[in-house]
Amino acid sequence: MPNNLLMFKFLALIFLTSFTIKPIDGNDADLICGKWISSNKNLIVQVYKAGNGYRGRMVWFKNTDNSKAMDEWTDKHNPDPALRNRKLIGMDILRDMEYDRGSHSWENGKIYEAQTGHEYNASAKLDKDGTLKVTGYWHLKFIGKTMTFNRTQ
Repeated sequence: MPNNLLMFKFLALIFLTSFTIKPIDGNDADLICGKWISSNKNLIVQVYKAGNGYRGRMVWFKNTDNSKAMDEWTDKHNPDPALRNRKLIGMDILRDMEYDRGSHSWENGKIYEAQTGHEYNASAKLDKDGTLKVTGYWHLKFIGKTMTFNRTQ
């Protein structure tokens, strides 16, 4: 009889843990894909898979200057003169993000700030509530700037 009880406990443990432990696979990396709106509602970025990494393109931004349409704004602050005429809408502002299974985050990327023409190191992580935290930093992540995004349709 004790062996039956031990077997019952073992099977119960396996049954219960099958619902609570989520296997980690390559598809977890794709959770970052989709459209994300910034918490202050001034930017929408579409994150997509590109090769083995992830990129994000600007698909909308709050246009406070009505002197021209949103799709007419160009990357005028880019340090490379050859890139200053490219359109902001559709431009990749996040690139080379690699999924790190150990930390469940995307690391080793770059983020471009079109308002200044500067590029920074970048990382991203999904919170338990589904928000995306993207951190731009120069060498030291803990002194970087983090933006919060919510999934949008």
